[in-house]
Amino acid sequence: MQFVITGFTNELGFRIFAFEGVGADRVRTEYKVKADLALTRKYGIRIQELPLLCRAILEQRIGGDAQRTFIYTEADMCLRADVCAAQAAESKRKTPRKPRTENVGNAWRGLQIG
Repeated sequence: MQFVITGFTNELGFRIFAFEGVGADRVRTEYKVKADLALTRKYGIRIQELPLLCRAILEQRIGGDAQRTFIYTEADMCLRADVCAAQAAESKRKTPRKPRTENVGNAWRGLQIG
């Protein structure tokens, strides 16, 4: 099933994203995912990321049941924050540098006779 965002609304500190699920038989089904904006700030999740994160919730939890409304929970946000922190730590690691040699820059300076 593919999910297409159709819009969102704001209600009392929550952002509710509306999606349409399009099945293989091209039948469209409406789904909603609710996210607490205060928790997104607490976990450093940018508002621009929310639609994709909410779509991921639908992709993970969709099944044969009749549930059409989901919540992007604090546990999901905590997991996302942990993944982002791990990625940030990995990007901060520096690659080992080559040791300096005496002829650094000679390739572009040319041979200097003294």
